[in-house]
Amino acid sequence: MNAMDAQTLGNAVSAAIGKVVDAGALAGAATLAWRDGAIVDASCVGWRDVEARLPIERDTIFRIASMTKPITAVAALMLLEEGRFALDDPITRWAPEFADMRVLRSPRGPLDDTVAAERPITFEDLLTHRSGITYGAFWPGPLAHACEQALGGDIDSDVPLDAWIARLATLPLIDQPGATLHYGNSTDLLGVLLTRIEGVSLGELLDRRIFKPLGMKDTSFTMSPEKRGRCCAPHGFDDAGRLTKRTSGPGNSFRAERPAGMTFESGGAGLWSTVDDYLAFARLFTGDGVRLLRPETIALMTTNCLTAAQRATAEVGGLPLFAAGHGFGMNVAVVMEPDRAEPALCAGGAGTVGWPGAFGGWWQADPNDRSVLIFLTHNMLERDQFERGIGFGVYRAISAFHALASKPLVAKS
Repeated sequence: MNAMDAQTLGNAVSAAIGKVVDAGALAGAATLAWRDGAIVDASCVGWRDVEARLPIERDTIFRIASMTKPITAVAALMLLEEGRFALDDPITRWAPEFADMRVLRSPRGPLDDTVAAERPITFEDLLTHRSGITYGAFWPGPLAHACEQALGGDIDSDVPLDAWIARLATLPLIDQPGATLHYGNSTDLLGVLLTRIEGVSLGELLDRRIFKPLGMKDTSFTMSPEKRGRCCAPHGFDDAGRLTKRTSGPGNSFRAERPAGMTFESGGAGLWSTVDDYLAFARLFTGDGVRLLRPETIALMTTNCLTAAQRATAEVGGLPLFAAGHGFGMNVAVVMEPDRAEPALCAGGAGTVGWPGAFGGWWQADPNDRSVLIFLTHNMLERDQFERGIGFGVYRAISAFHALASKPLVAKS
């Protein structure tokens, strides 16, 4: 790789992402590259509101979707360190609703064609997505319909917390607990369990244990009125693939305005954040900054937990993401074979971690060179659009950013 200075890097990142924005394939993005204790580039390209022509800025606030999951995992591991639960504890200690789970014989089969779960779901199952819980939308048919009717929106749900957990427990599992990774509502359930353990809302728990200690002043489940002007509008595509603003989330996952009094907070996908706030969090995985977890707990979280057979069978929306290049730890992908690791998850030296979000956000932390890369945008796709290849410009932008920001830097002469 050819080395470049920081100014050249910034110009190159802006130009590469700008091409995707100018082609109408992305509204815009904020990026940040940090290495060895310093920010080496922060670039903002395009629009936080394409209709009002409001530009993305360094402090623009984005919905980060599943980039929420590693944050919830860290909160859970803080309680683990305090002895509040053990990884092999059945979750029924805190959620007796899950005492008698059933497992579908076929993922797309009738909901009453089930067998008994062979063992209880554990906390480790939730942290590693091996609980047998999935996202219903991944399995069109009876389960998808039942999940939508029972649980409401994945982010903004009208279902109160206790009712949400009771309804989730009535739905059959997609697989036996511990069998393999099935991506889904495991982290949302984990978040609800944390509220029962701590006796406070998930937002309060994360604010006290993570956001305030790390100085993440713009990260939360809701935005105060004075911050709404900095929020990126939801952007996506119409059926013809043209960039447009959206009025609601894909699959009705969220609402434009979260109603007052809504108690459900999605530990799997509900947070808003900024590039600087997420940097404060991601630095945990480079051994830098404020330490929230013991080194051995960070190592536990960032070590592949999947067996060879599970790597071969694990799926995320039907994609075999862990068959080569990556493993999976506790809500983070882990680079295992650097020469086969795709940047769309994370790519770097062995042990590099990251986890993207469905709305186009992406990050990685590489402990080998103590670097963090962050890319935030709103690129919100319906599942059928994804299947037709609409909205893939975000992956071109991420790949270009990764390729440029991974190059070594030299001092400008």
